[in-house]
Order: sequence, then C-alpha cells, then structure tokens
Amino acid sequence: MMRTRLAAAIVALLGAVFPASAATAAAEALSIPRPTGQYAVGRDTLHLVDRKRPDPWVPAADGRELMVSMYYPASTGGGPVPYMTVEEARLLLKGLRLDARFGAEQVAGVRVNARAGARPIGGRHPLVLLSPGFTLNRATLTTLAEELASKGYVVALVDHAYESYGTAFPGGRTLTCVACEAIERAPSDEEEKKLMAKAAEGRGADLSFVVGELAHWKRWKMIDPRRIGAAGHSLGGNAAAVAMAGDRRIRAGVDMDGSFFAPVPESGLGKRPFLMLGTKAQHSPGTVDTSWPPAWQRLDGWKRWLTVADSGHFTFIDLPILGGQAGVVDPSAPLSGERSGEITTAYVGAFFDQHLRGEHQPLLDGPSAANPEVAFQNP
Repeated sequence: MMRTRLAAAIVALLGAVFPASAATAAAEALSIPRPTGQYAVGRDTLHLVDRKRPDPWVPAADGRELMVSMYYPASTGGGPVPYMTVEEARLLLKGLRLDARFGAEQVAGVRVNARAGARPIGGRHPLVLLSPGFTLNRATLTTLAEELASKGYVVALVDHAYESYGTAFPGGRTLTCVACEAIERAPSDEEEKKLMAKAAEGRGADLSFVVGELAHWKRWKMIDPRRIGAAGHSLGGNAAAVAMAGDRRIRAGVDMDGSFFAPVPESGLGKRPFLMLGTKAQHSPGTVDTSWPPAWQRLDGWKRWLTVADSGHFTFIDLPILGGQAGVVDPSAPLSGERSGEITTAYVGAFFDQHLRGEHQPLLDGPSAANPEVAFQNP
C-alpha cells in the first residue's frame, strides 16, 4: 500500500466518497447511466505496444504497453461486455481501502451499456482520447466514454501500464502500480511532483502513440483524423495538455480536476482550445492547486476555467455515480452522483461539440440557470 502524501490524499478522498455506511448498501446492483445520445454504443478492446519506447517504470519490459477500450456509435447487435475484471476490481478496492465495504464481484459486475462487436454506423466521426486518474483504471471513465460515443464520437479510453492498482493485459497478466512504488520511495514532496510530471509526460506520449496506431484498428475508417481531442481526469487531464503540446493532430483538450505537474509550455498550445473543469474548493483561483493560474495564463487559444460547487476530486468519473446508487453521499462534497454525471457529460460534450464539430454551444458562453453549481472563472 502506498504511503506517500499524494497517495494518502487519493485514498482519503475516496474514503470520503464511500464512507463506512456504504457497507449496508453494498449488495445493491450498480449500473452506468444510460447514455442520452441517439446511437447505441459499441466497444472493442485493443492491446497496443510501443516497442520504440521503454516503459518508464519497468525498463526491462518489452516496450510501453497500453490497453485501449474503443467506444463507437453503433446501430444494433453485439454482445455484453464487462465493466472490469474481478481481479481489477479486487485490486482497486484494496488500493482504495474499500475492500471491507464492497465486493469485487459487485464492482466488476457493474452494468454497462456498450456492446462488443456492435454494428458501427456509417460516416467519419471525431475521435476523443481519454486518460484516467493516477492509480485508477480506465473503467472509471466509462460514463463519459459511453455518453460521447452515443452522440457520434469515437472514443479511445486508455489504460497505461504500471500506473493503476490493477489492469488486465493479455496472457492472463494483471499489471499493478509500479509507478506508485516509485513515488512511495520519493524522499520529498518535490521529488514526488517530479515523478508525477514524468508520468504525465509519458502519458502524453502514450496518447500520441494511440493516434497513430488507430490506423490499424479494424474500424479505422470511422475516424476523422482532422477532428481529434483529448481529455482526462486528474493526472490524465495533465496528460491531455502534454499530448496537445507535443502533437498538433490533437486539436482540443480538457483537464478534469488535474494538477499540471508537467506545465503548459510558455509558448502555449498553438492557439488551440482548452477547458479546465475542477472543484470549487480545490480549483477556484487562490485555492489549493497553485498549478492552475500559470496554466491559465499560458493557454493562448479559446479557454474556459470552470469550477463546480459541492464537488470533490472524483465528481468527474464514475465513482460518485455508483456510490449514489448505493445511497452514499459524501458530506464534504454533497453534489449528488446523478448531478456529477450530468454536469461532466454536459460540459465536456459541449466543449467537443463546439471545437471538433464547429457547433456553437451557448452552455460555454457563461453561467447557466440550469447548472447553478458551475461557475466561470476569469482571474
């Protein structure tokens, strides 16, 4: 178990989202909300290996390995797919100290909406790359991935080797968080931050690699290579900015409550649009995360800095949604799981609709009566 300051913060936050009272509700069946778009959702799974680049945490590995869930707009057909494996769920719950409160089978059995091998719709569609938070596997961004796919996006949801509590890879392997162990050994906060920057930079390279490799995906003709975006939660949000800085093919990006351990370049992002979406308590100007103001100043294109009242660090992923279904509310972040999902999918979806599809979205122009929790910051 990690004992670093960063890891302790992650565990404490999730412990708040799922307090001990959840134990009585843990037997309830859980599900990802039904997407609101017009299409059914298909899902493929890819195993990608970049053998030109060593793994940053396990140099002896045979290249940098990634697992990618490809979500796409579909018409009919297909078979059921799992949320995650039982072993992935077991390691996630153990890592977050929730194994005494929830069963691995229950978490692995969360009902999803995507179908394996579903028939894709025709045409070419924008691509959105998604990267999860540090220690969390890619399944935790399923709500957002399915919602985007239901509205006509192709989504590449990426798991980065050795950076989650547990991710299943081919050959019966479940790789664990070697990066966590490296950070655990860091002698200071400053060294931890340097390692987190290294992780963000590695993930940025991962996302760029995925863009190139999708030319070999059997459904590659669905992707419009002129309309590619990137988004992520926590460290994954930092990775989205890193990927944009290094790859001009990525035209727009979103950081959902992630610190910029790897800073936005002084030269900006080539006037490309970027959305910063975070908690009111941690990411309002003058609050805890001091990396957001310099990032904001360096962003040189269309930009928004949005904060969400009553939210927590995990508001932007599946966990509060599933906790809400179990009747759990975090007193320090009382925004409901349902509203957490609605706000995240609405603003991230509007951002990509505007900047990858060219459809003006009034939601992004200023405060909305329908979303009183969301504040527009302009320091």
